[in-house]
Amino acid sequence: MRRKTKMIHGGITGDKETGAVSVPIYQVSTYEQAEAGKHSGFEYSRTGNPTRNALEKVIAELEEGIAGFAFGSGMAAISSVMMLLKAGDHVVFTDDVYGGSYRLMTKVLKQFGLAYSFVDTSDPELVEGAIKENTKALFIETPTNPLLKITDIAKMKEIAEQHHILFIVDNTFATPYYQLPLALGADIVVHSATKYLGGHSDVVAGLVVVNSNELAERLHFIQNSVGAILGPQDSWLLLRGIKTLALRMEAIEMNAAYLVSFLKDHPHVKKVFYPGLPTHPGYEIAKQQTAGFGGMISFDLGTASAAASLLERVKYFTLAESLGAVESLISVPAKMTHASIPRVRRQELGITDGLVRISVGIEDKEDLLEDLANGLQ
Repeated sequence: MRRKTKMIHGGITGDKETGAVSVPIYQVSTYEQAEAGKHSGFEYSRTGNPTRNALEKVIAELEEGIAGFAFGSGMAAISSVMMLLKAGDHVVFTDDVYGGSYRLMTKVLKQFGLAYSFVDTSDPELVEGAIKENTKALFIETPTNPLLKITDIAKMKEIAEQHHILFIVDNTFATPYYQLPLALGADIVVHSATKYLGGHSDVVAGLVVVNSNELAERLHFIQNSVGAILGPQDSWLLLRGIKTLALRMEAIEMNAAYLVSFLKDHPHVKKVFYPGLPTHPGYEIAKQQTAGFGGMISFDLGTASAAASLLERVKYFTLAESLGAVESLISVPAKMTHASIPRVRRQELGITDGLVRISVGIEDKEDLLEDLANGLQ
């Protein structure tokens, strides 16, 4: 079954009892048991819910993994994955990781004795140099948020295997339509499903897929213990969103490529970050490990005032956090998604005050280009 077909027919589809084509929303907390301790597969919705189960099955198939898990948010998903570790363990992270992930490690999990290092994972030598005796996991984003750096997944797997550490990939930007980290050697894939998988700015959710039964058992135990689950209504919205993922990603990437061709030659744009540009660092690796370059574009206007001027002028790009929706969104990472990262650190990474990030939607490409052109005058 090919990817587009999996999105429609993968996992659990319909309802055998009624013949409904769409998986029902099982808005239920508990389930009748035939006798004490004997149930039909569901006993309490924190442990398992039929609607959530259908979502978990389809994301596991799309990511070509053993088991999937649906969480109340992307950060709940990442937090639960980090609970696979213990106090004293060390994690190597991609340096320009999402601000929420940075905040989780430096402000929350640090208090529980989890150590970390942030390095440019696009450079394997830096990753090797960051690994310590107590390193137990390697966590990468590729492409990264917001600079869209590319990390060689297969190379990172070699390093992880050599040091016997867990290899985790945040696949939010690429989605399973364009990139399959588990097939390239990752142990765990995480998603902010709020973004492309949902695709309509109407749900907050996180998804995780693992490559082994052992990890599946451990993660299910953690999820059930802490209760970081996705409700049935939101699970159903994600199931619906995934059905159109392929079509949306193709339309979004076509629009993105059109806008990049305009931005890269614009006199007010200092630099464009997009994996599909032949001049983008990691372009050749991206071509090898992904089937598409996606819909995220970052570009530097040089100053905070120039970025603010653009935000005031655009009308089709909505100023908002998040990404991956049918509508185009625009943001300034230094003031929004990455504000939790200290300014000095942002400057070191290249997340300047003039950096603008756009999430391209499925509007008419000419309208989007004209909007940017007017905003950049």
